[in-house]
Amino acid sequence: MNKHLQTVKARLDIEVAKRNSLDELHLSRPDPVMPAREHNEEYSALVCALFGYGRAENIIKFLYSLDVSLLDSSENEIEKALFKYYYRFQNGRDVIEIFRTLHRLKQVDSLEALFDEGYRQEHNVVMGLNTLIGALLKSNAYESRGYNFLVGRPVEKSRGNGAMKRWMMFLRWMVRKDNIDMGLWTKVDKKDLIMPLDTHTFKVSHRLSLLKRKTC
Repeated sequence: MNKHLQTVKARLDIEVAKRNSLDELHLSRPDPVMPAREHNEEYSALVCALFGYGRAENIIKFLYSLDVSLLDSSENEIEKALFKYYYRFQNGRDVIEIFRTLHRLKQVDSLEALFDEGYRQEHNVVMGLNTLIGALLKSNAYESRGYNFLVGRPVEKSRGNGAMKRWMMFLRWMVRKDNIDMGLWTKVDKKDLIMPLDTHTFKVSHRLSLLKRKTC
């Protein structure tokens, strides 16, 4: 590691230590990890991650209104409880169907086990996500613009997949164990995690000279 990278790492380590506190989780600084931590369970956390787009205040309001225990209820109960719910691009049917999808998967296996099927051979988180997203798509043939936006598609089939940022956030919650992230998974090495680039992270990375390219 050259001197510049050592300096950047030292600065970032200081910032991480400063931010790695439960004091960071407050309604004045809303974050979808807040309800996810309260449930402390992988399927509930995935619901929080997939709906984790838009204004932070609206995300939190919607997530706290959801009864994630419905993931353990019958599909008829899910239908009755959620038909009036909607969030941005997802109408009531979309919300019902993502709960149905996760309900079905939960009867079969853990999300970690499904992810590990693709991850373990090369320790590649993208391959793990492709396998996990594929399992979601196979468990429910439902499609709509809102639902497809929520779940995403396997990476090799969709460049610029908008759902990937939310999926990578979910992986951070599951893999890293600290005062913020839950660390519920044990089969994935945190060094294999990927930070997806958005406008903000691109600008910061460019300013720190971690990137040389001029476009995100």
